[in-house]
Amino acid sequence: MDCAQIYQKLLEELESGYRAALITTLAESGGQDPVEKKLISNRDLIWKDQDQALRAALEGGLERGEFFFEQGNGSNKAGILLEPFFPEAQLIVLGGGHIAVPLVEFGVKAGFKVTVVDDRPFFANALRFPAAHRVICESFGRSFELLNLNKAAFVVIVTRGHRYDKVCLENVLKYDTAYVGMIGSRRRVAGLKDLLISEGCDQALLEQVCTPIGLEIGAVTPEEIAISILAQVIQYKRKGDKAARKSNNWPELDLAVLSELAKADHGPRALVTVVATKGSVPRREGAKMVVWPDGRTIGSIGGGCSEGEAIRVAYDVIRDGKFRYLDIDMTGQVAEDEGMVCGGVMKILVERT
Repeated sequence: MDCAQIYQKLLEELESGYRAALITTLAESGGQDPVEKKLISNRDLIWKDQDQALRAALEGGLERGEFFFEQGNGSNKAGILLEPFFPEAQLIVLGGGHIAVPLVEFGVKAGFKVTVVDDRPFFANALRFPAAHRVICESFGRSFELLNLNKAAFVVIVTRGHRYDKVCLENVLKYDTAYVGMIGSRRRVAGLKDLLISEGCDQALLEQVCTPIGLEIGAVTPEEIAISILAQVIQYKRKGDKAARKSNNWPELDLAVLSELAKADHGPRALVTVVATKGSVPRREGAKMVVWPDGRTIGSIGGGCSEGEAIRVAYDVIRDGKFRYLDIDMTGQVAEDEGMVCGGVMKILVERT
């Protein structure tokens, strides 16, 4: 499987809702391809058969989104890179009322793929939610057949009434999602939970529902409430569920870059990847940029002088095919003179692809 086919497979896995890890092996050996790539999905059993060190890295990547990079000692440039990829984070908004309008807008700007569901045509239409990826006008009960709920789904229940909340909650708890939150007063929510428990719903699952929804910031207006809800959703995305002792680091996902890498007919180009960071940096591990010899680029590793230096190294890699590491130091007087305000250090891998 060539490089483009690997990235095509990666996109297919992500679209199907699976997590994946891309393992890049770097070797300085004459006559052989110095860069080899292998893709492992979290639905594959093969990753459990790897050696102990790699198995631990795979577990960290596929389950917790942990990035792994190890470089050979001394002058040896050999190394191994494990990049976790999670499906595009979905924000599912059940209910198209006044809170949903700013929530959808802010959710899209925060990088979520947003779907809105309501059973009223006046509240479920593209004019009301122009930024949404999808607007579904259907009964809440039947809408779950149209939703792809998985571990990349963050579900917000903001319907107009108690009976609709019940339908949504009892259905969403059938799925393994990243987050479920429901609006409502403590008394109203407690009553609904008691009702569902009496009907046989798992109490442990109900305890995982974030309700009252949102972080406590004293929100009053629809926009403020939307911010408090989205802040909690982002907290679960970035930090996981502390109550369930689940840690999480949702990796950055640039679908435009991955789609470009999946193209078979692309001409000479280089891939720039941030593989290690320390301190305050503009982009974290996994950030990518594709560079062509004519100066075109797609993606970003942070902009500014650091990106300019990476592009210059990419031209050399395109020319001779040898991967290179680049250390970018944004500390000290030189960095200040160059306008680098972050103050950290990044290690970058540049490879021809």
